[in-house]
Amino acid sequence: MTVLDRMPKETGREYAMRILRLNIISLELPPGLLVSENQIAEELGLSRTPVREAMIELSKSQLVGILPQVGSRISLIDMELIQEAYFLRIILEKAIVELACDMATAQNIEALGENIKLQEFYVQNPSPIKLLELDDDFHFAIFSACKKERIYNMMKEMSLHSDRLRQLIIRTYKNTNIVSEHRQIWEAIQSKDKQKAVNRIEYHLMRYRYDYDDISLKQEHPEFFK
Repeated sequence: MTVLDRMPKETGREYAMRILRLNIISLELPPGLLVSENQIAEELGLSRTPVREAMIELSKSQLVGILPQVGSRISLIDMELIQEAYFLRIILEKAIVELACDMATAQNIEALGENIKLQEFYVQNPSPIKLLELDDDFHFAIFSACKKERIYNMMKEMSLHSDRLRQLIIRTYKNTNIVSEHRQIWEAIQSKDKQKAVNRIEYHLMRYRYDYDDISLKQEHPEFFK
């Protein structure tokens, strides 16, 4: 399990939540794994109580299942939850990229371009978790350009299950098409081509379905899926 330093003023519960979410999304704690709250508490240098509270909170997002008298189990990847999350994302992000064509400043455009350069670096120097972080940063930057950060954060909470699928696709098949797709979205916003931006973001967000169908992840990793 990846353990990062505790941040200043971060409570034990917040720290446990952050580290557990990181490891669940990165698949360091894989779907179906039975985890020991005592062991995690020891690794994080915490008492069991904040770890237990974090597990209960994660269970509300259906990332963890609480098993009475047994412990906690990392939830299997649920394609129904993923489809629901992407339904919301497609509606919101099509509207956002169209708005970005009007609202994005030269500084916003430059920041998106720098993000893409970093993505390209991590394609050449593979780091699946870093690519996923930069992917998130790219989408957040578009929402931020439109002054819609709170909407992004709401949407992001629904995307935790799909984040695991994205990570699995990148890890298993080294799929880097997302980077060229981000560049196309960026170029459309830069040229203020609303229709192209909407078309590109819709195709990009539908990639999970194409990849899932084409590469049969469920056959490769049946133990990970509900």
